[in-house]
Amino acid sequence: MSILVTRYQRNQKLGDAGSPLLYYLKRTPGNQRVYNEEDVAQEIEVTGAMSAEDVTHTFKAFKRVLRRILGQGDKVKINGLGTFYTTFSCTGSEEEKDCTVRNIQRVHVRFAVDNSLRLVNESNATTRGGDNNVEFSLSPALSKGEGEGPSGGNKPGGNENPGGGDEFIDPSA
Repeated sequence: MSILVTRYQRNQKLGDAGSPLLYYLKRTPGNQRVYNEEDVAQEIEVTGAMSAEDVTHTFKAFKRVLRRILGQGDKVKINGLGTFYTTFSCTGSEEEKDCTVRNIQRVHVRFAVDNSLRLVNESNATTRGGDNNVEFSLSPALSKGEGEGPSGGNKPGGNENPGGGDEFIDPSA
């Protein structure tokens, strides 16, 4: 199955009405599912030797340990997945004595994806059918048949959304 995308038109430079109008692609809204821990646990149960309950308990333990390790300022690297780490933002001060930990406003949990997990656009990949290749197709409902996807045709379907409403996808990302 492929990821459905839709064409849309916007100014090349956002906020500049004088810049040329160009076509871009964004994910078709409402056609992605949101998997929660229980859903993933059930998927693992089908393919592995662990029960869904064991997987759920493992997730909970992982989150507890991750929170503790990140709270100490350390990183957590999961081979094949990526690295979790923390950053923070703080306000500046003119005097050194005024620069204290009270100036820290927010702590952010960041994630850097492992290279082995990075996904590749199937139509640009050097090897077809690779494990990390993702296939994209133009959504037939919203693109009005203005072309075909990389697989040679538009593929309808995949509009199930058990996770609820539509999510906003930032087109500039």
